[in-house]
Order: sequence, then structure tokens, then C-alpha cells
Amino acid sequence: MFWRHHFTIKTMKKFYTLLIVSVFLAVALSGCSTVPTSDSFASYNVNGISYVSLVSLCNAKGIAWDYDTFARTISLSKEAHKVDMMIGDSLALVDGTPVRLVNPVDSYQGMIVVPNSFKEQVLDGLFKEYFPQRRVLSTTLKIKKVVIDAGHGGEDPGALGVTGLREKEVNLDIAKRLANILSADGIEVVLTRATDKFVSLSGRVSIANNSGADLFISIHSNASRTRSLNGFEVYYVAPSVNDSNRAYSSARTFSFKREHFEMASQSLDLKAIVWDMIYASNQAESIALSRSICRSMDANSDSRIIGIKGARFAVLKGTRIPAILVETAFISNREEERLLKNSYYRQKVAQNIADGIRDFAQGTIALEVAQR
Repeated sequence: MFWRHHFTIKTMKKFYTLLIVSVFLAVALSGCSTVPTSDSFASYNVNGISYVSLVSLCNAKGIAWDYDTFARTISLSKEAHKVDMMIGDSLALVDGTPVRLVNPVDSYQGMIVVPNSFKEQVLDGLFKEYFPQRRVLSTTLKIKKVVIDAGHGGEDPGALGVTGLREKEVNLDIAKRLANILSADGIEVVLTRATDKFVSLSGRVSIANNSGADLFISIHSNASRTRSLNGFEVYYVAPSVNDSNRAYSSARTFSFKREHFEMASQSLDLKAIVWDMIYASNQAESIALSRSICRSMDANSDSRIIGIKGARFAVLKGTRIPAILVETAFISNREEERLLKNSYYRQKVAQNIADGIRDFAQGTIALEVAQR
């Protein structure tokens, strides 16, 4: 609970407020021992915990702040959002909702400081939706079109988090963010669903196979009865899937166009051999793409990387292009559910998937050049 003392002598409050601000400036100019962070904010060690200046964070994000010297309460506001906190307290009111901070708000040499995690936990998600994206020159990419599949939807909510977060909503949000990043880089994107609607597994496969796309990426949030399980993993079609049966099925239902290649014979067996080769190549590319995305996530996040696995998921077995299924985090894990609620984390996941696609594509080009 937050409170505010009221005084009739307003000048006294103004005096102390000016005093605090002057101390802030004095410390900022004094050259005290600090460590620069990746966001160019000085980091301060308080009781073994890394903190940053709240004023610096607010200035960088254009957030208005107000400090009550006597009550030791801080109010942050921007547009329709508001955060209330108290020095020494690890509870913050974010738009009226209590949020437990990893470490309490504190003061250091006259400055109000917040733990490094506060930026990601509160500010990034509340006051900033999208972040500058690393631009990729699409002319260097072999990948021209990607199908992005937001798992579940409509009457199928997917997994439910500990506090009720629905997987279908997380999947769609990350899928849209990924679509925005790829589209900005000149890659055409097809979404299997762009709204909260139900699309059957066969319908998703059909969209992928009729799209003329280079890749199929299905976005999901993991779940387990073991609440402690956590991490990021990517699936490709399992080696145990019978490619021979898939090849004959495709040979019967799909006709190659002249721009693909000329076939000396239209026999079913010959077509099946070609499809078997295509599926073997697709699986190899899916594995390479999965590894690339995991490397990107590992290098740019604190997530535990479980790795890549083969699976017999219907959307992977049915597609005729390289296809993967990304499990972004365990919605059944309380901490990872909290992350999945955070728009900053969702954006980071989408960016890492996009970076993985870029690295995979550039690696493919490099391999082709080396083989010439």
C-alpha cells in the first residue's frame, strides 16, 4: 500500500526536492566508480546487487517522474500508464496492479536506483512496445517468403499458465512480431491466422503447401505437469517419419510445374524418388535452421536452451517445405509465464528467431558459393 504525507508549507517540499535533484547532478558529475551497461547506463553495486539510476532510465524513455521526499514514494507516468513505488519496498503498483520486484527500489549516494531487472520487468513492457530492429538486406537472403503459424486459436486456447495466461494469445503476438520484423526486411510473410480464430492442423498444412514459401515456422509455448521445467527448444520432423510413404503421397497429389524442372517420365515411382530427395533435403535444412535459431537465442537471452528435437507433429509431417516448431518458453512455469506476459520478452524472442533465419539463409548462400 502506498501513502503520501501532505504538508501545508509547500516551499519546504520544493526545497528538499531541489536538494535531491542537486545531489543527483553532483553524483553524476563526480566521476564515482561505476560500470557502464550495454544500454549506456551506469551500474551501481548495492548490497551485492546491480542497480541503475531510475532518473536515467526515465529520461531515456521519456517517462515523467515525481519523488515525494518525505514519504519516499516515486510516481512514474507516461501516456495512460502509471507506476507507484517506495524506496526500500520490493512491491510496485503498475497501472494499479501489484507487481513483486526481484529486488527493492533503493537509494545510492542520494540517487534513486532500481535493480537492473526493473527495466525489463516493468519499464520495457509497459512504456515501450517495439524496439529498433537490426535491419537485414533482403537482397543477400535466399529466403523470400515465410509462413508463420501461430499455434492454437479460437476455441482451442492451447496450454494455460499458472495465472491463466492463454497460449493462443502469446503465440499470435509473437507470430505478428516476427512477421513485422521479416516484412521490414523485405521478406514476404504468410500468417496461418492473424486473429483469434481456429485453424485446423490440415488447414495450416494446406496454407503452407499452397503458399510457395521457402520456410514454415510454427510458434508455440511449451507446457508440462512438472512446473519446474523451463527453457527454449525447437522441433523438426523426426527421422522416424516414413519419407517413402510421404513421397508417394505427394507424388500422387502434387504435380511439378515446368519451372521446377523437366522430368523424362511422369511415372509414379520416379516422382516418388524425387519427393523422397526433397523431403531428405527439407529435413536437413530444418535441422540447420533449428540450430541457427537456438544459437541466436542462446547468444542474446538468458533463456535455458534445451536444444533441437525430432517430432512427429502433424504440421511438420504434412508440409512440403523445410518446417520447424518453436517452443518459446514453458507457460506452465511460473517464472516463464511472467516472461511470456512481457512484451519486451516476446519481442526479443521474435527478433532472435528472425536473426536465426538470417544466419541460416546466409550460411546456405555461403555453402552454395563454396560448392560452385
